[in-house]
Amino acid sequence: MGQQQLLLIVIGVIIVGIAIVVGIQLASTSAQSANRDAVIADLNNIGAYAQQYYRKPTTMGGGGNSFTGWTIPPSLTKTGNGTYTATVGATVVTIIGTGNETGNDGTNKVRAQAVVTPTNITVTILN
Repeated sequence: MGQQQLLLIVIGVIIVGIAIVVGIQLASTSAQSANRDAVIADLNNIGAYAQQYYRKPTTMGGGGNSFTGWTIPPSLTKTGNGTYTATVGATVVTIIGTGNETGNDGTNKVRAQAVVTPTNITVTILN
């Protein structure tokens, strides 16, 4: 083989290697973004349950204008998207969602927080 052919083979191998690395990075970023979106959707859903509890009269099993006594429904504490925990106060609930994919820092899982009030759900991305 001539030197030209060897050079073309080496360049081809380098290009294929770069393409593989870029493809892996794109797939990882896509999975991370999809998991973050799914955790946010779950937080909004769980927050809506908390608001329903707040508005429902105590005679019907609700909070009667208080979040006190509310818990995350057992089927939603762990989903295919992640796990969820809540800190409940009388007028506000803070829900933390931890996803399954690695977050922006490269070591910890995707995390988001929802602050639920009687009229609003505010979601903040933590990682």
